[in-house]
Amino acid sequence: MDWNDGYVADIAYPAAFFPEQSPAHLSIACVLNGVEPVPLDRPFTYFELGAGMGLTASVLAASHPHGRFYANDFQPAHVASARALAEAGELDNLTLLECSFADLAAGKIDLPPLDFITMYGVYSWVTPENRRHVVDFIARYLKPGGIVYVNYNAMPGWAGALPLQRIVLEHAARHPAGRERQVAQARDFVDTLIATGTRYFDDNPALRHRLASLADSKAGYLAHEYLNRGWEPLYHADVVADMANAKLDFVGPANPAHAYETLFLDERQRATLASIDDGVMRETVKDYLHNTSFREDVMVRGARRMSAARQAEWLARIGLARTSVDAGGETDPLPPVLDASQAEALLPPLRLMLRQLAGGPLPLASLAAALDVPLVQAARLAALLASSGHATLFLLEGALTDARPARALNRAIARDAVHGDQYQVLASPVLGGGLRAGLVQRLIYTVLTDRPDVTDSDMVLAAVRQKLERYREAVGCDSRQAAQLASLTATLPQTVDAILRLRVPVWRALQVL
Repeated sequence: MDWNDGYVADIAYPAAFFPEQSPAHLSIACVLNGVEPVPLDRPFTYFELGAGMGLTASVLAASHPHGRFYANDFQPAHVASARALAEAGELDNLTLLECSFADLAAGKIDLPPLDFITMYGVYSWVTPENRRHVVDFIARYLKPGGIVYVNYNAMPGWAGALPLQRIVLEHAARHPAGRERQVAQARDFVDTLIATGTRYFDDNPALRHRLASLADSKAGYLAHEYLNRGWEPLYHADVVADMANAKLDFVGPANPAHAYETLFLDERQRATLASIDDGVMRETVKDYLHNTSFREDVMVRGARRMSAARQAEWLARIGLARTSVDAGGETDPLPPVLDASQAEALLPPLRLMLRQLAGGPLPLASLAAALDVPLVQAARLAALLASSGHATLFLLEGALTDARPARALNRAIARDAVHGDQYQVLASPVLGGGLRAGLVQRLIYTVLTDRPDVTDSDMVLAAVRQKLERYREAVGCDSRQAAQLASLTATLPQTVDAILRLRVPVWRALQVL
């Protein structure tokens, strides 16, 4: 058998940060779903399976210096890149392992009992044998009360696109080449089929977003999405059955707003779900109602349901921080697919809550008092703002975390920006995670940290121009990249001014800077 076991290993998966994997995010998800979380005001252990280039693991280790983090990948190039980033960021609480899921399941790696085990883009992309190894690893190492995050391509939402994935896979198998070339050839072949008048594409208009992704996404992502032999969209019921072998209980979705499921269902759908007592069947029916194609599940080994009083104690330990910038005008704080009949009544309190955050992060209890609503209602509104991308829920003890490790990693990430645009995040110890940061933001971060003599926007702009030129020389540019860089350069003064006025204060409030 090949060492890669059918998984694409000859092209790197793009580096990315996934906030859903944060220990703080997962503990808060448990609280919102009424289950005891893992406390983070004490040392804890964390493992990320299939960590790729290690960006998520590095950001989480830097923003939780009192935690002990482990991460693995079986691709040597991924692990080498991850170790280089961890070394540049001076992380001493992150161990990066080159090993297989089989090695981990067999106990070949010396590990402590774990409080968190997470995986992103793993479970439905690997073979059934490797999924069994993942479950065996969880069974061996996860503590009672420990939390698992698992996401997967889901049915029935992928049902209509299964033939698309299969034709791409079959075309690649019959046209040996480098992965980038295989992806390009498959794109051209699919375009030819569409132009030919293929009934499959004509009769499936829902495929449009899949086809758009096939046309626009990076080759590394597409190769991992479409060319793995073990790729298989899964039903929630089957994943729950798998995880039961590790004594895991399904707690709820990782998306905080979806802890309040009725907000995303109309009256008829709510009545249908209310008639179903079995929890797994309820989730399965919800997937049919929404035509779910991607799930993010939080599971606990021995879930302990909380009383209302106990949940209120935990909610009082949670805060909310605005992470979008206020560019003026009326903000739409509603998350997608919210039930339209409920949306209008939610808009005024959501906008009021967002305005309350203008001065910085606040505890949920303070927001509840400001809006004159019960704490549980403030939590629901805060979860909606978090789901919309305007704010982030965090544990209040995060404000007491030593910020030096996060800032050390941020300096390393920002300095790397002149060499490439792969690490698009900065760590926040307050949030226990990270904030997305584009290229210009990271260049400005470097200026502000490395050049304390730079004191006004014109000086920052001049320094950023120099760094952008270094970036252009380092990465080289095809015609598309050159056009993007020219557009960026043309609006650079306005962009730098906006970041200094609007984004830098957010960084300071969240101890990013």
